[in-house]
Amino acid sequence: MYQVVVMYGDNEPWWFFEDWRQDIKSEYSFDTLEAAQTYYKEQWQKLQEEYSNINARPNYLCAFWNEGDERWCEECDDDLQQYLGIALLQEYQPVTVESGREFYEATNSSGKAKRCQRSF
Repeated sequence: MYQVVVMYGDNEPWWFFEDWRQDIKSEYSFDTLEAAQTYYKEQWQKLQEEYSNINARPNYLCAFWNEGDERWCEECDDDLQQYLGIALLQEYQPVTVESGREFYEATNSSGKAKRCQRSF
């Protein structure tokens, strides 16, 4: 079973910290990799038009964000960038299949990457 998940939060989708599933905003399941890839590509195309910054990995993991979309973190006493992440997973694990180059060579990230410094 394959999943395409959309996440929103402090971390890009490739970190998979212990509580990463709490950031899932929507999830779609597919019986085949091909169906999941098609849906991922459709969603990626829509999101890349809505967000000014993109950072992607070659295995269907991508973060989108706009500067200024931040959340105040009491623990680290700083504003944290918020990311909309999209991921194609197999049984909630990253796939080992490489996406087409257009999905990770289109990366256009800039600015200071912020991540909470609290212990995980």
